[in-house]
Amino acid sequence: MSLVLDPAAQDLLFREARTANTFTDEPVTEEQVQAIYDLVKYGPTAFNQSPLRVVLVRSAEARERLVPLMAEGNQAKTASAPLVAILAADNEFHEELPGLFPHFPQAKDVFFAERPVREQAAGLNAALQAAYFIVGVRAAGLAAGPMTGFDFAGVQKEFLDADHTPLMIVNIGRPGEGASFPRSPRLAYEDVVTTV
Repeated sequence: MSLVLDPAAQDLLFREARTANTFTDEPVTEEQVQAIYDLVKYGPTAFNQSPLRVVLVRSAEARERLVPLMAEGNQAKTASAPLVAILAADNEFHEELPGLFPHFPQAKDVFFAERPVREQAAGLNAALQAAYFIVGVRAAGLAAGPMTGFDFAGVQKEFLDADHTPLMIVNIGRPGEGASFPRSPRLAYEDVVTTV
């Protein structure tokens, strides 16, 4: 059975998409980011908990605070990307559950009363949403450069609070000259999927 999604869209979202390391200076607008969110917010999370939170680093002052917290190999591209997003997990996501999961508002207290349980759930589900976010950036015709090479504690202290755990930082924009490396190999279906 073939995929329903148009082959051009498959290429845009997956086959031809690459992690970008350089970008043009074309700005990423607030409208583009809003459109990305308005699409990817529909991606599923457990109990519809939606724990992803996004900090957009737009100002020069914020960029100056962020760049030194990046691994050395990530500093130049973060300094020059048109937009940088800090993706984080909200460990207090359960406060929103009565509105997000209205058919069982007690889920907030029944399942997520304890902080360690919330942290585990938030980390997993925000990571799912981070993947949706990257695909959403691609759907907007932009390139994403997701990175985990940074000082997590430093980013949390500088841009977040104790209730938000940084997951990744994503540079966003139109790909520049030599933006990506050649496609790396992927595992074959039979190396990944087991039928029992």
